[in-house]
Amino acid sequence: MKIAVAGTGYVGLSIATLLSQKNEVVALDVVPEKVKMINKRVSPIRDKEIEDFFENKELNLKATLDYKEAFKDAEFVVISTPTNYDDELNHFDTSTVEDIIQKVISMKIDTTMVVKSTIPVGFIERMKEKYDIDNIMFSPEFLREGKALYDNLYPSRIIVGEKSERATKFANLLKECSLKEDVEVKFMNSTEAEAVKLFANTYLALRVSYFNELDTYAELKGLNAKDIIDGICLDPRIGSHYNNPSFGYGGYCLPKDTKQLLANFDDVPQNIIRAIVKANRTRKRHITDMVMDKDPDVVGVYRLTMKKDSDNFRASAIQGVIERLKVEGIKVVIYEPTLEAEEFNGCKVMNDFNRFARKSDVIIANRYDNKLEEVRDKVYTRDLFSKD
Repeated sequence: MKIAVAGTGYVGLSIATLLSQKNEVVALDVVPEKVKMINKRVSPIRDKEIEDFFENKELNLKATLDYKEAFKDAEFVVISTPTNYDDELNHFDTSTVEDIIQKVISMKIDTTMVVKSTIPVGFIERMKEKYDIDNIMFSPEFLREGKALYDNLYPSRIIVGEKSERATKFANLLKECSLKEDVEVKFMNSTEAEAVKLFANTYLALRVSYFNELDTYAELKGLNAKDIIDGICLDPRIGSHYNNPSFGYGGYCLPKDTKQLLANFDDVPQNIIRAIVKANRTRKRHITDMVMDKDPDVVGVYRLTMKKDSDNFRASAIQGVIERLKVEGIKVVIYEPTLEAEEFNGCKVMNDFNRFARKSDVIIANRYDNKLEEVRDKVYTRDLFSKD
């Protein structure tokens, strides 16, 4: 079967890699360099399993810049282009998804579009009405940065937003290419599937915010936050996962999805959803205040990335702290070896760690690294468990 995948970020590239084990997959992107890398079997993103599959597996995978080449004769067109929340307009920017929908419609081909991008609740129904189409459905993804292919190989669940023969066929494609036995598969309407995605990510943001606020309390009261968290998480109803304090939640999904869900609650009574969005801002202000209390002239930022073993720093929480430090008139320098630019957001980027450490009065690190051991007395972090 031929399958097209539009967009080769974490979602698209992991899906394309997964399905190309047993199907012909053509991946579409607008960045020539990414297309070249994929065709040379060099992963444009940092993901251990994708890198391993590219090197060691026989994959029927091709990348292209030509949407007609990608979509022609494809039974499914998987849409995994980036979406984002527009704070000024107070709505999700889904223009890249609509662009692909329009391209598919223009080709007049017999295919089914499966949206994997995060979208607002009710989006699929609006697209059906707007373009007078029925060949589109939503299937949410539940992937971690740096572990995207792993989470496709061992999925927590497969959800397809339609109860139909083609929905079953698509679910089976994902299931047959996974390595996990007895994968839970759920079929529901697309609107409910859209809600599952937003509510799931907002719950994760809630959990991050909860342990961050616990950590803030312990820090200001002089208590041992790690002992408190260990004691709480021994309760099997709570568990010891997703409990490591940080500078706030960030990355591709949680910031935009929580804001989108809050917008969906516009005419619905709520307190918790707004508090989750607000808590992230409060946490960043607290982190800034704690750094300011150390009275530094220069603050060094150790890595912009969200997580260990990731090269992504989109909407990373530490960037919010940087902005607040700059407002306070503090000079900020950044150590980020993945950046070739000399500046980031008006701050000097340094790739020489020793020079960076000498220059910094305080070094802030969202996630601790053994590299920091030699300057431990300068480091401020809330990473208690050395895990994500």
